[in-house]
Amino acid sequence: MLFIHPDFFTPFKFSVLKVVNIPIRIIAIPLNEIKKALTYHRTYNDYRRLRLEYSILRERIIGMDEVIKENNRLAKLLEFKRRLVFSSIAASVIGRDPSSWNSVIVIDRGRDHGVEQGMAVVSALGVVGKIAETSADRSKVVLLTDPEFAAAALVKRSREVGLVTGTLQGMSQMRYLSGGADVQAGDIVITSKLSSSFPEGLLIGEVTEVYTDKNSSAVNCIIRPAASLSQLEEVLVVHQR
Repeated sequence: MLFIHPDFFTPFKFSVLKVVNIPIRIIAIPLNEIKKALTYHRTYNDYRRLRLEYSILRERIIGMDEVIKENNRLAKLLEFKRRLVFSSIAASVIGRDPSSWNSVIVIDRGRDHGVEQGMAVVSALGVVGKIAETSADRSKVVLLTDPEFAAAALVKRSREVGLVTGTLQGMSQMRYLSGGADVQAGDIVITSKLSSSFPEGLLIGEVTEVYTDKNSSAVNCIIRPAASLSQLEEVLVVHQR
């Protein structure tokens, strides 16, 4: 009857199918629950296996991403090393001073590798700091935001000369510019040939603020370092001789 073609049987056929479908659905509900219970352990084991495989793959992806980033950093550092007129020693950052986390780093090169106190430390982006202390295989570097750091510098555009130092607030500043010095926000600051530690022309940073000292007519300015001092992982120690 269900397969009879005349159109007047169509509503009746679908009504019969709807009525028959009700007990089938009622019976299917407990059968499905029984099926779930019987296959629970297998499904759970598959879930645990897939979760473990996901964790392993995720760790591998993260590891590969770190390798790629490290290769990119080292490639930039190598290119910068090739451009340097002076010889240099590549070093990795292995620690920071807990008492001055943002002002001091420790590198894995020391006297045995030719590192000496006062040597310049740079990255591919610009000046980082200078060597403050050395041991046989370790060295402490004061960053250019540390009050102990000092280097002669000049404003690239106007050739105004001053002294770049760190501050107690963890910033970098250029001091002792003459009154009325031609310097403004956005100017680039580089190392001067007057510096005893740094080669001439290395990028220090960009002027962000200019102000006059209240106790004198000298012009000072705040500098944003070109190197990302909080993200240092590899550096170069520069030999000037």
